[in-house]
Amino acid sequence: MHHYAPRDPIADFWRGDITLRQLRVMVEGLPPNGALARKLAGHHWQHSDFMLAGLVDGIAQLSTDFRNANRAENTAAQPYPEPVWRPNQPSAKKQAKKKRRESAEARAGYMRIVAIVTPEHAEKG
Repeated sequence: MHHYAPRDPIADFWRGDITLRQLRVMVEGLPPNGALARKLAGHHWQHSDFMLAGLVDGIAQLSTDFRNANRAENTAAQPYPEPVWRPNQPSAKKQAKKKRRESAEARAGYMRIVAIVTPEHAEKG
């Protein structure tokens, strides 16, 4: 809790200089971009970072709309660009890996049910 430096609130609590309630109030008063908040969120992005990513996505979509509105009639429309990555979104590689794992688990579950209900149709191997 370096936010309160040079004071050490935890040591103050154990020495009996402050109460548990005062310690709780100090912890709740820690800054939203501090180490505790980053640990609880699981990432280091702040609100302004999310707003900036939204702004970048919006400008990219607006420029694509402008290009599509002013393109020649015989040319194909441009697709929207991929949105900016955000910490709460897994990468495409992780999404594909998760999908393969879920598919394998579903197939194994299906095969277990088939083996229980109709043993003659269960795959041998």
